[in-house]
Amino acid sequence: MNLNQVTVPSLDIEKSISFYEKLGLRLIVKALPHYARFECVEGDATFSIHLVETLSEGEGAYIYFETSKLDDEVKRLTQDGVVFDQLPKDQTWLWREARLKDPDGNQVILYFAGDNRKNPPWRIGN
Repeated sequence: MNLNQVTVPSLDIEKSISFYEKLGLRLIVKALPHYARFECVEGDATFSIHLVETLSEGEGAYIYFETSKLDDEVKRLTQDGVVFDQLPKDQTWLWREARLKDPDGNQVILYFAGDNRKNPPWRIGN
């Protein structure tokens, strides 16, 4: 089994398209007003947004996008007016993360983990 795509809800597809394009995702389907899909610059995964009338309560989805150029990307986005809740920070789980929210309040984490993403020292079977 392989993870193909993740879809998150949105109240405003156009606003979300703009946000995710700014992050660097490539828009490949624009079925307004209900749906949009992106591909990541690296890998085969896709990411989509779909229109909803109301959002679920709580923190929303957590969406992780990995880049080996985390600090450069955060600098680029900050200069482009993107506001981060947390600038790049080394975490105890051996990932470096920056955090922000998309227009619908979903948690977006830009990070770099390298080999620790799938093979941390505490991995079962290590």
